[in-house]
Amino acid sequence: MDSPSLVADAATRILKDLADPQAINKAGDGWKKPAWAALEEAGLTLAWVPEGLGGGGAELADGFAALRAAGRFATALPFAETLLAGWLLARAGIASPKGAMTCGPVRESDTLTLGANGSLSGALRSIPFARDAQRLAVLARRERGGSAVVLVETSQARLTEGRSLGGDPLDALSFSRVQPVAVKDAPEGLDDRALLLMGAAVRSMQMAGALEAILELAVGYANERVAFERPIAKFQAVQHNLARLAGEVAAAVAAAGSAADAIASSSPPPCGEGQGVGGAPTADVRSAPPPHPSPTRGEGGLFDEAVFLEVASAKIRVGEAATEGAGIAHQVLGAIGFTQEHILHRFTRRLWAWRDDFGSESSWAVKLGNLVAAKGADGLWPMLAAR
Repeated sequence: MDSPSLVADAATRILKDLADPQAINKAGDGWKKPAWAALEEAGLTLAWVPEGLGGGGAELADGFAALRAAGRFATALPFAETLLAGWLLARAGIASPKGAMTCGPVRESDTLTLGANGSLSGALRSIPFARDAQRLAVLARRERGGSAVVLVETSQARLTEGRSLGGDPLDALSFSRVQPVAVKDAPEGLDDRALLLMGAAVRSMQMAGALEAILELAVGYANERVAFERPIAKFQAVQHNLARLAGEVAAAVAAAGSAADAIASSSPPPCGEGQGVGGAPTADVRSAPPPHPSPTRGEGGLFDEAVFLEVASAKIRVGEAATEGAGIAHQVLGAIGFTQEHILHRFTRRLWAWRDDFGSESSWAVKLGNLVAAKGADGLWPMLAAR
């Protein structure tokens, strides 16, 4: 994940020019439209969508690199959500429309049902940026059995506004016999667990980027802040804290990068790749066979056991690093780091919020523990050694 990426470079340039945390901290929301327009024009928001389905056709690794860059800017835009929604739609061959999107379910207990007449019903909690998104891409369960990928207008839902710890929209959506824009059967293996795995990898990469940013902030402040006639970075206690923070950041970057690499190397191509369907609405196709051979099924359905191990471990370790790293950064900066005027809160509050999206570290720890227990004493070491 450390190799140069033109996609990540483009995202960094745009966000540095239009979404720099220091520049926008005291500003209103006026920066959001220009920043989003620039990201969309560059093809970054639909980077994971094949060109034939209206996207940029970038590799999964490039998209993850762009997410890490976005994390470094604590971007308060539905960039990750639109990327993930485009990925979900592309798996089923549904063309991605322009504009902001979000996706779901984000919580394991949430479900949507697709009736025999094609209408969508159910409720979703805690959908990021729902009020800012024009459309929602979701996995729904058919009444007759099986799953479907659904594209629906968010305006058709009853929306209850909420806020995440980071101050970003985190809304509840309720659907009652709503007619979707497009519906297609989910390919084999694409289920709620697979979406949860992909979302966890996305959040892990964002958190890794944000942790890199707070390390830079903490080191910069320690070198500039003078106490007793010398920079506080010269004090052993501060040096110790910065070393601990650097260790947490290194672990988070390594874990998130390993999970992203595992997904990028194991994922089959989207079923719509190479199909020139443009941006037209996609019809309901209920009987089409799976577009690609099914990979070895692990805990994640679409993804094999190795991917599950990497992503679960990443979400746990990066979540722990977010907790520990944010605390250390606030210790180093002291009182100023808690003020609204300083930008540290833009990162730490989002780190705290992202920990719980697509499964908290405790929920993933339970899943990982179940896998280890199922392997038994003789299966643990071969599973670990294979990585």
